[in-house]
Amino acid sequence: MALGIYVSVPFCRTKCSYCNFASDVFSRSVFERYIDRVCAEIANAENTAVTTDARLEREVDSIYLGGGTPTVLEPAQLERMFAVMRQHFSVRDDAEITVECAPGTLNADLLNTLLHCGVNRVSLGVQSFVDAEAAAAGRLHKRQTVFDDIAKLRTAGIPKINIDLIAGLPHQTAMSWQNSLSEAISTGVPHASIYMLEIDEDSRLGRELIAGGSHYHAHFVPDEDATADFYLMACETLETAGVIQYEISNFARPGFESRHNLKYWTRQPYLGFGIDAHSMVHSVRGPAESVRLATPDSLENYLAGLPVQKTIVTSSMALEEQFFLGLRLNHGVDLSEIRTAVGVGVFENVRSIVDELVNQALLERDGEIIRLTARGRLLSNEVFQRFLASTATINVSV
Repeated sequence: MALGIYVSVPFCRTKCSYCNFASDVFSRSVFERYIDRVCAEIANAENTAVTTDARLEREVDSIYLGGGTPTVLEPAQLERMFAVMRQHFSVRDDAEITVECAPGTLNADLLNTLLHCGVNRVSLGVQSFVDAEAAAAGRLHKRQTVFDDIAKLRTAGIPKINIDLIAGLPHQTAMSWQNSLSEAISTGVPHASIYMLEIDEDSRLGRELIAGGSHYHAHFVPDEDATADFYLMACETLETAGVIQYEISNFARPGFESRHNLKYWTRQPYLGFGIDAHSMVHSVRGPAESVRLATPDSLENYLAGLPVQKTIVTSSMALEEQFFLGLRLNHGVDLSEIRTAVGVGVFENVRSIVDELVNQALLERDGEIIRLTARGRLLSNEVFQRFLASTATINVSV
C-alpha cells in the first residue's frame, strides 16, 4: 500500500489569536537549522523504522506540507526538502503533492519552485472573505489577495485549490458568513474545508474568553448555537453549489477529494516529519498490527533530536479508530465489517451503543451502514466519546 508523507513547517508570519498549534513566529535564522533537522529525519527514516518495529513502505502517492505556513520558507529550502524525500522514497508520477499557503505569500519565484517540486495542490488559509473578520483573527491578507492568489495558481497550472474557512470568528454574523460562502463558491475552487472555531484554553483568544476580557475581539465571538448554525448553513450552501461534503469538515467537487487526508480517515499508512508530526504505519509483525509515532511537540526538543514516541495500536484502539475515523466520512461505517472483525459476541457491546445513538438521532442507519446525522456531526466529539467508552474494555484482534 502506497505511503503518505506529511511534513510540518511551524513558521508563520503572524500567530492567529485562536491558534494553539505548534506553529509560531520565529526568526529566519531558525529556518535553516529546522530544514537541516527535517532532512536528517527523512534520511534516517529507515533506522527509525527498525528501532520502532515499523514496516517502511517506499512508494509514496501523497505528500503534504502543512504548518504553519510552509511558503514563508525560501525556495531553496523547499527544494531541499523535496529533493531529500525523492532521494529516500519512490514518489509516484501521479502523486498528490499539497502545500499549505497563507494568502499573500505567493510570488513568481515561489510558484516556480512549487511547480519544480511537483506541487499540484495548494490549500489557502483564507478563514474569511470579510476583511474585518480576517484581521480580527490575526490574518494579514485582504479579500482581494485571495482572488489574486487563485488567479496566480491557475495561471501557473495548479487548478487543485482548497479554501479553508472558519465558522464562529469574532464579528461574524449569519450575513457575513453567507458572504464568505458565496465568495468561496464564486471562485470555482473544487475543494473547501469548513471548521467551527474551537476555543482552546491555551490560545490567546481562549484565555481571554475564559477571563471574560475583550482583547483579541473576544467579546465579539458568536455563541455556540450561532456557530453551529453557520456550520449547517455551510453544509447546505456548498451542497447546493455542487461542492459535496465527504467528511465532517471537508467538501469537494467529484474527483477533487484530498487523497492525503483520506489516508488519515481510512487508516492507510503515513509518515510525519518535523515538529509535532504523527505517523501511522504497519508493524513488521504483520498488517494486522500497526504502530503510531509522534515527534517532539516543541521546537527546542525537536531541534535537540529527541527521539520519536512509539505507541502500539492495540486491538481495542484499532476498533475505536474504525469508528472514530470512519464516522468522519460521509459514507460511514459498515457494521458487517466490524462484526466480522470482533465476532458476534463482542459485537453485541457495539450494537447497543449504536442503537442508543440512532434513537437519539445522532446516528442514522441504512442496513449495515451507520452514519452521523447533521446533529451528530455537530456533536461528533460526544458521539466519539460514547464509542470510546463502549469499546474501552474490548480485547479482540482487528
